[in-house]
Amino acid sequence: MNTINEYLSLEEFTAIVFKNNKVAVSDGVLNRVEESFNFLKEFSGNKVIYGVNTGFGPMAQYRIKDEDRLQLQYNLIRSHSSGTGKPLSPVCVKSAILARLNTLSLGNSGVHPSVIHLMKEFINRDITPLIFEHGGVGASGDLVQLAHLALTLIGEGEVFYKGERRATKEVFEIENLQPINVEIREGLALMNGTSVMTGIGIVNVHNAQKVLDWSIKLSCAINEIVQAYDDHLSAELNNTKRHFGQQEVAKMMRENLTDSALVRKREDHLYTGENTEDVFKEKVQEYYSLRCVPQILGPVLDTINTVASVLENEINSANDNPIVDVKNQHVYHGGNFHGDYISLEMDKLKLVVAKLTMLAERQLNYLLNSKLNEILPPFVNLGTLGFNFGMQGVQFTATSTTAESQMLSNSMYVHSIPNNNDNQDIVSMGTNAAVITGKVIENAFEVLAIELITIVQAIDALEFKDEVSTVTRKMYDEVRVIIPEFKQDQVMYPFVQKVKEYLMAE
Repeated sequence: MNTINEYLSLEEFTAIVFKNNKVAVSDGVLNRVEESFNFLKEFSGNKVIYGVNTGFGPMAQYRIKDEDRLQLQYNLIRSHSSGTGKPLSPVCVKSAILARLNTLSLGNSGVHPSVIHLMKEFINRDITPLIFEHGGVGASGDLVQLAHLALTLIGEGEVFYKGERRATKEVFEIENLQPINVEIREGLALMNGTSVMTGIGIVNVHNAQKVLDWSIKLSCAINEIVQAYDDHLSAELNNTKRHFGQQEVAKMMRENLTDSALVRKREDHLYTGENTEDVFKEKVQEYYSLRCVPQILGPVLDTINTVASVLENEINSANDNPIVDVKNQHVYHGGNFHGDYISLEMDKLKLVVAKLTMLAERQLNYLLNSKLNEILPPFVNLGTLGFNFGMQGVQFTATSTTAESQMLSNSMYVHSIPNNNDNQDIVSMGTNAAVITGKVIENAFEVLAIELITIVQAIDALEFKDEVSTVTRKMYDEVRVIIPEFKQDQVMYPFVQKVKEYLMAE
């Protein structure tokens, strides 16, 4: 059980989203929310406050009659429930709900406490609102996507429940739940924030950390396969550059290779003074995709850490407008809903994951090209050359998928399009950035799956399975359960999918 209190760490957040920990809300939070609600109700009685007694966006210049205030909130929710495309995955929706729950729990939004209660119940009972990928420009919050969340909280729209897409009203009857109380600005408070892009962003970071861990393991295995010299991983070399990521990746690789019988010491071979060759038979240095892994994956690690920090700040921030300040007895109008922080971080994340994917594709190509590695048959074909194809077919998939990620890694952060009668004249496109980043990360898993199958085939081709490190051997054994060693051609896509699922599940 994780309790919403003063601060929700990213570790606590991901435990709820990925480990299905239940959510509780402390009495202190409920009191804070109720105090904010009561203050706003009194404060707004004779003042002009955006979204309480005014229209929205460019229509804010129009006063709303007192008797129409509540209907205004319903009008906003219903009219903006206009998303299209694929539904967001249940884990992304759960993450988005938790992000919205936490920010509204800060007491800066003036919502009725029933909003907090019902979102908590959605999470704990695995009720997933239907929210679509397309619709948010990420400036006045994730308006469209969060409207779909708000729609279900008022008992309308659709949800996914026990594997079925059903009317929210039906699920409320089954679970004995009541819609939220719409009292002042609940519609606007639910919609006017960055919680969908942030929720998706946290899922992306979680998966990017997995991708990086696998990329490091696979890079170690390739260095074993070619019996590389280990000095490019040494602390002495990597500590001469003052970047945490590079130093940490090199350290992890050294630890993974501690008990490998294959990586070599340069001093035992090229530094003995006994080599008299004019043209060296063995490579003095490996190709960059093997030798420069700490320098390539180091920035990936540093970026993931930075993105995680920004996301943790965002889930603990008031991203709403206006902001209710009970302490100073005031309501401030501004733009905390703007998603530029998240948009920029998602662009950075998809950029580094695309680069990681490019590294994997180059490592794969090295293994498949016998003229480069000079130790393996073409395409790591363990069958009959010319008659069988080995890994030739799946290389096309890896290359194509990598190319897609290169294209998708272009920035959304700078692709602002004015809209909303130019009221929203510069926007973040943060939700698009987050969704596309998720696609780039999934692509990385696909390319790594193909690379991993090739690695285990290469280990068998060279009969190295008893000489690789413990880390590599464990990986080898687990993959061989999924796809045994093969010489004859077989349909590959089910195996690639299963290895991808294995990588994503770890």
